Amino acid sequence: MNGQAAVGIARIGGILFLVSLIAGGFGEGFAPSQLIAPTDAAATAHHVLASDALFRFGFASYLVEGCCNVALAVVLFVLLRRLALLVAGLGALFHVMAAAVFAFAELFYFVPSLLLGGDAYLKSFSADQLNSLVLLSLNVYGLGGGMSLVFYGVGWICFGYLIFRSGYLPAWLGILVVVGGIGFAVRTFALILLPNLSTSFLQVPMIVAIVAMSGWLLVRGVDIAKWEQAPAPAGA
Repeated sequence: MNGQAAVGIARIGGILFLVSLIAGGFGEGFAPSQLIAPTDAAATAHHVLASDALFRFGFASYLVEGCCNVALAVVLFVLLRRLALLVAGLGALFHVMAAAVFAFAELFYFVPSLLLGGDAYLKSFSADQLNSLVLLSLNVYGLGGGMSLVFYGVGWICFGYLIFRSGYLPAWLGILVVVGGIGFAVRTFALILLPNLSTSFLQVPMIVAIVAMSGWLLVRGVDIAKWEQAPAPAGA
């Protein structure tokens, strides 16, 4: 693959980063924050019923984000495999694993629409019981999303290391990605070992890294001269 083709693929990656960031911000951040009252089952159920469009758009936004993340794993693998095929492959596999874990967690996000749908087979549950199941399901969704971060984190550490040593992408960008990946992984273990500790700040470095990656890949792509100097992967 020549340098111009690499720039084109890099810019596709930049678009995917941007779409993933917007869709994920809505589907993982805004929509759940408007619907979930962490300690109030009745309020959470009311929010879900009263904001059905927001609830469903949140789920649809995640689907967009998930598709982008899998495609991004392929784009980054193609751009970085010439440096170390095994490390690039591990990065892609961990990203796909993370997407699969989050996809499973998202099923629990959608369960409240079934619980509150009024189907006859649910009439054996009282309203309070259904409300409690709604909140439990959404809490399981949140926990599953947290578990997926360790896989994303390890994948980003792999990719960040390769970006750092690539030469055709800036080293500082690789450092940002590695720091963000470490933050993701640490947050998962903190959720398990220190559940009462606020760990949202650990996601900030990765958000900064993703914004930087999106901008760089869209505007600059790769350094063509240094790309041409790098060894081509076997079979390329």
